[in-house]
Amino acid sequence: MAYMTDRKRAVGLGSAKSGTEHFWAMTKSSYALVVLIPLFVFTFGPMLGEPHDAVAAYFARPFPALVAALTIVVSFMHFKSGVQVLIEDYVGGYMRHILIIAMTCISYAAAATGVLALARLAL
Repeated sequence: MAYMTDRKRAVGLGSAKSGTEHFWAMTKSSYALVVLIPLFVFTFGPMLGEPHDAVAAYFARPFPALVAALTIVVSFMHFKSGVQVLIEDYVGGYMRHILIIAMTCISYAAAATGVLALARLAL
């Protein structure tokens, strides 16, 4: 029989340092996506199948470009946070750190690529 306190048993099992902050960040990005996704669909939808010149002229206007850029950035940051939680829950050891770093880099790279492509299209 081990004589351990509850605190001693909990050491190494994580702490409540960033869980609430992470939860609120995911909640805020979810609410932002609830607004941004329909706006993106209604601004991007009419341009499907249009020639490149028409699409470039459309996204040269500030509102469609801003909606598309915000949707891209918020979506990939929400994805990054969600995948991080998934990896923390199901992967252990050193591989957990490698996968979190890899998914963070992939998410930032994809968001930057999307915004850069939009900027090249709009300008």
